[in-house]
Amino acid sequence: MSAARVGIVTFPGTLDDQDAARAVRLAGAEAVPLWHADHDLNGVDAVFLPGGFSYGDYLRCGAISRFAPLMDELIPAALAGLPVLGTCNGFQILCEAHLLPGALTRNASLHYICRDQRLRVESDRTAWTHDFAAGQEIVLPVKHGEGRYVASDETLAELEADGRVVFRYLGNPNGSLNDIAGITNEAGNVVGLMPHPEHAVEDLVGAPSTDGRAFFTSILRKLVNS
Repeated sequence: MSAARVGIVTFPGTLDDQDAARAVRLAGAEAVPLWHADHDLNGVDAVFLPGGFSYGDYLRCGAISRFAPLMDELIPAALAGLPVLGTCNGFQILCEAHLLPGALTRNASLHYICRDQRLRVESDRTAWTHDFAAGQEIVLPVKHGEGRYVASDETLAELEADGRVVFRYLGNPNGSLNDIAGITNEAGNVVGLMPHPEHAVEDLVGAPSTDGRAFFTSILRKLVNS
């Protein structure tokens, strides 16, 4: 497993890249820094787009980051099967890049939320969720002001019918349609969610859970067995 290399992308305003890198290292992989202005993915086996406020969330969250030079490399690689995880701002960027459908808008309360959040795992069939069990309940931190997932009725029906809702809120904190906390693309290699698994991987600071570990053990198992 130690041979696996996971790229951690940093945009101007990214906050959680060091947490993401630590989570990857704790799982036994090499964390490879990737700068938004790079033109090369540096041969990584998977990519993590962490949270923050890239470009100050100007225009829309993730709207400017979607046009970063590195995204010109990442988008075709993801379409070709490269595993990609986006959390919080990373999820927003994936939606802006049309690697995932829908959009993330202002919380229904119009207030920023920061708390531990219960979720239900809806799918264990993605590259990032093999070590979960469908129906399992987990706890991950959330911290966002624009986390309300919205999509057209047609898109929502397609996501539900195809089993592409990966995580669902138990006690919806932001008004997301269908209680959606995370989704995947058709191939299951790209996953986006608003909660932060990278903040729930260590016993010392992961309380009340270390449920985030399974994201990183899942991708390592996928890479080693592929």
